[in-house]
Amino acid sequence: MFENLSDRLERSFKILKGEGKITEINVAETLKDVRRALLDADVNFKVAKQFTDTVKQKAMGMNVLTAVKPSQLMVKIVHDELAELMGGKAAELKVEGRPGAPAIILMSGLQGSGKTTFSGKLANLLKTRNHKKPLLVACDVYRPAAIEQLKVVGESVGVPVYTEPENKNVVEIANHAIQEAKAKAYDVVIVDTAGRLAVDEEMMNEIETLKKAINPNETLFVVDSMTGQDAVNTAKEFNDRLDFDGVVLTKLDGDTRGGAALSIRTVVTKPIKFVGTGEKMEAIDVFHPDRMADRILGMGDIVSLVERAQQQFDEEEAKKLEKKIRKNKFDFEDFMGQIQQIKKMGNIKDLAAMIPGVGKQIKDLDIDDDAFKGIEAIINSMTPKERQNPDIINQSRRKRIAAGSGTKLEDVNRLMKQFDQTRKMMRMVTGMNSSKMAQMANAMKAMKGGMPKF
Repeated sequence: MFENLSDRLERSFKILKGEGKITEINVAETLKDVRRALLDADVNFKVAKQFTDTVKQKAMGMNVLTAVKPSQLMVKIVHDELAELMGGKAAELKVEGRPGAPAIILMSGLQGSGKTTFSGKLANLLKTRNHKKPLLVACDVYRPAAIEQLKVVGESVGVPVYTEPENKNVVEIANHAIQEAKAKAYDVVIVDTAGRLAVDEEMMNEIETLKKAINPNETLFVVDSMTGQDAVNTAKEFNDRLDFDGVVLTKLDGDTRGGAALSIRTVVTKPIKFVGTGEKMEAIDVFHPDRMADRILGMGDIVSLVERAQQQFDEEEAKKLEKKIRKNKFDFEDFMGQIQQIKKMGNIKDLAAMIPGVGKQIKDLDIDDDAFKGIEAIINSMTPKERQNPDIINQSRRKRIAAGSGTKLEDVNRLMKQFDQTRKMMRMVTGMNSSKMAQMANAMKAMKGGMPKF
C-alpha cells in the first residue's frame, strides 16, 4: 500500500538535501516532483495542484531553524498537509441509538465493493471493541446467494442475521429487523444493501426511500480502493443522492496506488471512517489521517501496531501466561497460542511495515502470510504430552515429528532451539517487566530471528 508513492516522495525530498536554505527555486523543483508522484498515485489533478500550492505557500513562509534541514522541514509540512488532506483527525462512528431504539447503520456502494464482508467486519469490531450487541440485516434481495453470504459472514463473527428470503421489499425487511432488534435488545442494526450503479435510477430511488424510512444514525459508502480515481467519482455521485456520513475504503492491502484515500475527502467533503486491510474479519482499521500520513512518508505506524496487539490480548490469560513463564512452564501449547494471536493481528508484512524504518527494508521481500504454517504443522504433529512437556522431546521423537509434519529433521531441531531461546528470553523479560506487550514484542523478535524455512 502506497509503496510507489512513498518511494517517489522520498526521491522528491532528496532535491533539498544539502541545500542550506529553502528558496523559491528548490521548493518549486521539489514540489514539481511531488505533484508528479501524487498524479502517478491516481490522485485527482485539482487535489494534487491545490495540495502542492498549499505546501509551497507554507514552505516559503517559514524560516529554517539552524537545527532543522530544509528537507526535514519539507517532510514535516508535507506530512501535516497530507493528514489535513485526508481529514485531519479520525471521524467517530455514531453507535448510540435514540432513546429506546437501536443505532442504525446503512451500508451503500457499488456491487463487488465489499459491503457484505465489511458489514461483518464492522459487526465484529462493534461487538469486541465497543461491547455492542449488533444485528445484521440482509437487504440485498437481488444478488443470488447474497443472503447466504451474509449468514456465513454473521456466523463467522457470532452475530445473528435477520432475513426474509421471500420478501423483496427492502423497507419492510429493514423495519421488521428494527422491531426485532428492539424486542431482543440488539443495540446496533447494520443494514446490508444491494450493490447499485449511480446511473441506475430505479435502484438509487430504492436506497433513497430506504434511508428516509429507517432514518439511520450513519450511512456509509463502501468503495473498493483498487478502482482508483473512479472510486472518487462514484463517491461524489452517491453523495449527491444519499448525502452519506462517511466512506469506507476496502482492499487497501492490495496493489493500490492510494489515490482514492488521498482525494476522496476533498472531493466529497465526507470523512473516511474505516479501511479494510485484508480478508480476515479482524482486518479492519479506524482511519487515522495522521497515521496514514506517517505510513506514506515511511515513518511507520507504531500506535496502530500496539492497538492491534492490545485488542488480541486477554488480561486474565496474560496473567496466567506470566505465572507459567516465571516457573519456566511455558510450553508448546502456549507457544501456539502466541502464534494465533500474532496471526489475528493481520498480514505479517503489513505489521512489520508499521515499525518505523522497517517498511523500506522489507518492501521487496516476499513474506508469506502463512509464514507460521510449517511451525504449526510441527507442533500439531506432537502428542499432547510432548506439547506440554517439551523437554521430553528426544532425537527419536523429533524424527517421528518431522515425518508426521512433512518437514525435515533439521526444521524440527531449529524450532526446538528457537523455542528454547524464546522461553529463556520471555522469562528474562518477565523478571524485568511484567507488561504483556513486552512479552509479546520479545517473543516476536525471537521468532523473527530463528524462524524455520519451509
